[in-house]
Amino acid sequence: GEKRPYAVAGVPPDYFSETGQLWGNPVYRWDVLRERGYDWWGQRIGYNLKYFDLVRIDHFRGFVGYWEVPAGESTAMNGRWVEAPAEDLFNTLLKKFPYLPMIAEDLGVITPDVREVMNRFDFLGMKVLLFAFGKDISTNPYIPHNIVKNCVIYTGTHDNNTVRGWFEKEATSEDKRRLFQYLGHEVSVEDIHWEMIRLAMMSVANMAIFPMQDILGLGETSRMNRPATTRDNWIWRLMSEQLTPGLAAKLLEITEIYGRA
Repeated sequence: GEKRPYAVAGVPPDYFSETGQLWGNPVYRWDVLRERGYDWWGQRIGYNLKYFDLVRIDHFRGFVGYWEVPAGESTAMNGRWVEAPAEDLFNTLLKKFPYLPMIAEDLGVITPDVREVMNRFDFLGMKVLLFAFGKDISTNPYIPHNIVKNCVIYTGTHDNNTVRGWFEKEATSEDKRRLFQYLGHEVSVEDIHWEMIRLAMMSVANMAIFPMQDILGLGETSRMNRPATTRDNWIWRLMSEQLTPGLAAKLLEITEIYGRA
């Protein structure tokens, strides 16, 4: 009667947070959703497809298995994995929609069962270039030469620093050395965003998406979101005067060179 959750959603400790992320929203009652033919999901996706050609599903792995944390916990560390009915859900949705134009956010802990669902339904995965320059550069799944076609490549997402912010504040001297080695030459902080955009564009990924902050070459103060924090997020705004003819011409040139026009 009090409508208090018995369990809430989150993710276990990972790259973004040592104690995991406690999102605090109640977990789905998949048993009830299934009984109703997943009508709530059908309405939600249908509404989005009225306005957008492509829908990015954040935390896609939650459709296969999700991290459930008892309500009242102060961190996400004491959660557990719970199975969710991904195949039943998507098979049901495919009866309503002839095609599900989805990007599956598949960053973080991705188990073989999640990959299997993505492959079965032919969902586009995600690749983030800022994750590519760690120690395992030759085998890294985010490095351009290892990118597969059925994905979307990003310089970074809303949860990452900007390219320039990463280069100035986060990249170690070793990260930079590996990046320069990969490019075959050194790059200045003023040009790093275009070099990363080129790397993404020249990959075989079906689609390349860039935050405007990276196209503009902006630094850390323009970043959109810092995961697991609640202050000063989502405050950056794009001003019309930042969209110059010169910028458009540069972007067009790169888009045409790599056959993405």
